[in-house]
Amino acid sequence: MIAIYILAGLAVGLGLGYWYRETLAGKKIGSAESRAQRILDEAKSKEKEILLEAKSRSLEIVDQAKKQEQEFRSQIVRFEERIDRREKELDHKSGQVERQKADLEAKTEQIKQIQEEIKELRAKQLANLEKIAGMTREEAAKVLLDNAEKTIKAEMVSLHKKLLEQAHEDAERDARNIVAQAIERVASEVTSEVTTTTVQIPSEEMKGRIIGKEGRNIRAFEQMMGVEILIDDSPDTVVISGFNSIRRHIAKNTLEKLLADGRIHPARIEEAYEKSKAEINEQIKEAGQQAVYELGITNFPPKLVHLIGRLLFRTSYGQNILRHSVEMAKIAALIAEEIGADVAIAKQGALLHDIGKALDQDLEGSHVELGKKVAEKFNLDARVIEAIASHHHDTDVTGKSEAAQSIEAIIVDACDNISGSRPGARKDTLENYLKRLSDLENIANSYEGVEKTYAIQGGREIRVFVTPSKLDDLACQKLARDIANRLETELKFPGEIKVHVIRETRVIEYAR
Repeated sequence: MIAIYILAGLAVGLGLGYWYRETLAGKKIGSAESRAQRILDEAKSKEKEILLEAKSRSLEIVDQAKKQEQEFRSQIVRFEERIDRREKELDHKSGQVERQKADLEAKTEQIKQIQEEIKELRAKQLANLEKIAGMTREEAAKVLLDNAEKTIKAEMVSLHKKLLEQAHEDAERDARNIVAQAIERVASEVTSEVTTTTVQIPSEEMKGRIIGKEGRNIRAFEQMMGVEILIDDSPDTVVISGFNSIRRHIAKNTLEKLLADGRIHPARIEEAYEKSKAEINEQIKEAGQQAVYELGITNFPPKLVHLIGRLLFRTSYGQNILRHSVEMAKIAALIAEEIGADVAIAKQGALLHDIGKALDQDLEGSHVELGKKVAEKFNLDARVIEAIASHHHDTDVTGKSEAAQSIEAIIVDACDNISGSRPGARKDTLENYLKRLSDLENIANSYEGVEKTYAIQGGREIRVFVTPSKLDDLACQKLARDIANRLETELKFPGEIKVHVIRETRVIEYAR
């Protein structure tokens, strides 16, 4: 009985479980179908939105395409119109060209006829000219050739000047070699004293050590110092030769250091050279400072003071330039004070009047030109610049022109003559000075066509006046070069001499 009840209970439980399971499954199926329906509805709505958006986008693209098509059509129309205008213009121009061509052909024929007529007239004119002028055709041709020759000469003078200027620029890098050759050609007793330095050596054996193996020591020394070492038969003596006085003194100090040390080889030479150069630079600095301190000048910049110190190693006819300038400045101050001139300007002008000589061994130009440039560079007073530029009578001293000298410049000029002419100041006698000026004038006067010659600026410049009818411009160029060459070859002089050849024609008539 219990078993029956159990079986019945199981059957009822199974039935209830199946029913419950079916009920849950039905509910799940219903919710899934509703969710699927919702998803389907959403997809349909999105499909409609996408379709609408695609339609609107396609309409925009169609509109843009229509606009572009209209633009292209309008451009094509404009191009067609432009092409039509160009074709019309070309047709018009081609017609003009044809008309011009016809006109040219007609004018060409006229020109040919005119040329024939000109030939006939020229032949008649030549015959008439021969009768009137009494000249044959060959003689007339000679006159024409002479005129052409004059024209060609004028062009040659211009070309010659251009070539000289170009040669001057190209020669700058060879300036030192040219100066050395000029010094060898014009060596004299005076220049010999100021272009060579003698060094005593302890024994003759040192000469061999100075020369070195196969001459390597002396070559290194000369290349480094920029001087020449002369080892001749003079006992216990070596001569240092060079135009640059500062280089010569550096070489002297260097050689003395090497002799004292006893070791002579290229490395030791370089070491001694650097020490000597530093010592000479310090000596230059001290000399410049001492000069301006002695004169009470405090407004000069350091670089200008250094240039003043370089004058310690420069001489003119045996007179030391720095001592000469300081002496001049003291005399100029006394004179300026006596006559009421500017004492400071007079002292500065006297001290700097030869400042160009501190540079004329390294730069091209006279010491007056270089000194003026230095003063202008340092913005010195105009009266100081004038004193430098005029101390060799380069400006008017009469007071009748705008170029007349200031009173301070005249004082400097007078002091230069006083300091240079006092007994014992210079080793050049009055007789030698006058003879040198006479030789300058005689050399220039020896050339044909020279009318008169003047030596000025103490023999530093000559002015040669020629007869215009005998020498043309090209001949004057050649004459100046020939005179300069003869001066370099035959005369002995320090510095440089400027040759001026002057050709002028003056015509004077009187109206009465």
